[in-house]
Amino acid sequence: MWPDDFAERYRKLGHWTGQTLFDLLSTAAERFGDRDAVIDGDARVSYRSLHERASRLAAGLHDFGVRRGDRVVVQLPNTAAYFDVIFALFRLGALPVFALPAHRGAEIGYFCSHTDAVALITTDVYDGFDHRTLASVAGAAKLIVAGDPGSHTALSSLYTSSVSSLPPGPGPSDLAFLQLSGGSTGLPKLIPRTHDDYLYSVRASAEICELTPDSSYLVVLPVAHNFPMSSPGVLGVFHAGGKVVLSTTPDPARVFPLIERERVTIAALVPPLALVWLDAAANLGAGLPSLEVLQVGGAKLLDSVAARVEPVLGCKLQQVFGMAEGLVNYTRLDDGDDIVLHTQGRPISPDDEVLVVDDEDVPVPDGTVGHLLTRGPYTIRGYWRADEHNRTAFTDDGFYRTGDLVRRLDGGYLVVEGRAKDQINRGGEKIAAEEVEDHLLTHPAVHDAAVVSVPDTYLGERSCAFVVVKDGMTAPRLRDIREHLRDRGLATFKIPDRLRVVDGFPVTGVGKTSRRELRALLRELAASKGTA
Repeated sequence: MWPDDFAERYRKLGHWTGQTLFDLLSTAAERFGDRDAVIDGDARVSYRSLHERASRLAAGLHDFGVRRGDRVVVQLPNTAAYFDVIFALFRLGALPVFALPAHRGAEIGYFCSHTDAVALITTDVYDGFDHRTLASVAGAAKLIVAGDPGSHTALSSLYTSSVSSLPPGPGPSDLAFLQLSGGSTGLPKLIPRTHDDYLYSVRASAEICELTPDSSYLVVLPVAHNFPMSSPGVLGVFHAGGKVVLSTTPDPARVFPLIERERVTIAALVPPLALVWLDAAANLGAGLPSLEVLQVGGAKLLDSVAARVEPVLGCKLQQVFGMAEGLVNYTRLDDGDDIVLHTQGRPISPDDEVLVVDDEDVPVPDGTVGHLLTRGPYTIRGYWRADEHNRTAFTDDGFYRTGDLVRRLDGGYLVVEGRAKDQINRGGEKIAAEEVEDHLLTHPAVHDAAVVSVPDTYLGERSCAFVVVKDGMTAPRLRDIREHLRDRGLATFKIPDRLRVVDGFPVTGVGKTSRRELRALLRELAASKGTA
């Protein structure tokens, strides 16, 4: 948590206002009443109805045994029920642990055990996968299912008719939820966010993005991601009194008519999806008239793609660069083309402290590539239950080592130049190389493994697994590796795109596997074959 002197300063500056996330919904219900808050297919949920549904579910979850401070793993797709659940947990002071629909047994089992979760709230069948089978890895956590519950508890059965028994809610400085890091080592670290710090970033983001009650925000990315949740995301829209339009697919054939029907004014995409939308709109020969702003974040957007957004879609581009640990940067809506097309924005807050340093933590001049360090009123001071990792992830004076390599320009604008950590950014989904390597090492034919990034025009990066085969064993094929990792319950986006079998790994001067040389080898192989 923040040292007392920092916390006091952030309160005096008005960044932390003493509001909780459920207070956000209560205020919105009072101000905006019967206005649409959430559109989910043909279902339309008003602010007043969302507040009432979340309150009833909070009472039902309390009767079910969920208490303040309990952890509850939430794994739901983009549906209206997601908001009932998270606001019910915010009301109780229980902590949602935000999982993604793509996560499978390996990740869900870890989240449940690491957090001592009392419940897992998931869906029945989504994208061809039966999430009810995750009961076997949930441990002591009770399984609550949105949809057909099978032998488990139906979410619909937990809405009570009375909320009079609800206990007092949490305080603004209490933990609100746990998000997942895109870290570079092992399974994801958990990011603890408080009501005060997160709501500051939400309010400030809504102001920067100029949201109003007339804003209509389309969600096609998984809503539990930090980007569509708070940058300005669904919470920023609720703060402003606009409406959230949900889609379970980013397919232009599905969402372009939805944009027209709901008069969507702002949408958020990762770069590969932005490219898909641009190509689809170009083929149609028409833009999206209601769309005013397209946000692109999660990975670096190529300048050439950025330059196509306004001519093809007829809307402003806003680049977003941030992390669930805190710091978020935006290009502003009145910035010139040089800034919007060629930078990833500047920080939300004048009290975001940003350092760009060399390998020895010595600050470098503006315009020079260096490691990005940051601290501020909404950047965490440590991961949850990760004391050993925190000693290297944070400086002694509280700066978070982001792992990003950036250049800082005049005015504080940042240009992202890459990653220093062993992390792969596959279309906005962060993959820790070490986690995948640990799973690869369980294959009976694999003696050693290293996973590195491969540049990719569409996704930004894909992953390639280098493996050394055990003596006397037959080298596995890519499909064998992929089937093995699926059987281990690894999320599909983490499964390597490519496989290279080698006799051994190049090493650094201290004896570690040199991923830089492995990436260089891939470039040489690609060049020798004349392939991109």
